Parts: sequence; C-alpha cells; structure tokens
Amino acid sequence: MPLTLGDKAPDFEVTSSDGKTLKLADFLGKKNVVLYFYPRDFTMVCTRETCGFRDLYESLASQDTEVIGVSFDDDETHESFRKKHHVPFPLVADTSHALAEAYGAAGNLVGRLIGRAARITYLIDKNGKIAGVFKAELSAATHVDGIRAALANLDRPAKSS
Repeated sequence: MPLTLGDKAPDFEVTSSDGKTLKLADFLGKKNVVLYFYPRDFTMVCTRETCGFRDLYESLASQDTEVIGVSFDDDETHESFRKKHHVPFPLVADTSHALAEAYGAAGNLVGRLIGRAARITYLIDKNGKIAGVFKAELSAATHVDGIRAALANLDRPAKSS
C-alpha cells in the first residue's frame, strides 16, 4: 500500500547504478528527496518521466532537492538509459524489490510477475516526511508537474490564523 502525506518515509540505503551509496539519513535536514518508481527503462512513458525530471533537475537542485529514480531493471540497463538520455541523477536497480515493497511501489501481482514496479512518485521533505504522492501509470506529467507544485507549497510559509 502506498504511503500517504505526513507518513514517515521508510529509511533506505541503496547503491545507484553508478556505484554511489544513497541513504535517506544522509539527506535529512539538508535536502528534500524525489523518489520515483517507474516500470522499465527505455519505455515510452518511463522515458518521458525520466526526461521530465532531467529537464527540471537544475531547478530542483536549486531548491535543495535530490532526485532518485528506481525500477527493477539492472545496473547495466540503468547506466545505458542514463547515458543515452543524459540523466544527471542516480538510478537504482531494485532487483530484490525491497525498496519498492517499503514504499508500496512493488506493483500488483501481474506487475510483480513480469518484473515491473508501479509508477509512483514521492516527495520526501527534509524532515523525512512524505510531502507529496503522485500515482498515474500513463501520465509522466502528473509526476513531474506534481513535484513542481508540491515543492512550491513546501516553500510557502504557513498561514497564521
């Protein structure tokens, strides 16, 4: 089951396809994290989504936000995908499905059988809380535009009554 707004994001320690260790704990207090799960490298919607985050990456980085893409593809496929599309952020091969399970992105039974994660994106704030959840299997824009809007809301000071 996907996480909801305000939930504490499950901690993780993973290795990206370029060999870097990524820990949620390392971002706490410093950066927001866009953690997006997608079904497969080189497919139409997944490529649009990844390139959407790529095109938004400088703006996200300037807002103290890191992007991490996750699918069940292996490191070799991720590196090929990353290089072909000039992806500046890490991609994680969740071949054990452990990260996807923790975030409710392991997909339905059919998705699991064919080895594909559900398309779901989380914005994790600097305090480690879920600040945005976006789920739309066939719309890359829902995820990219949703993150842009959620970050804008994060930066707004709370209204006093």
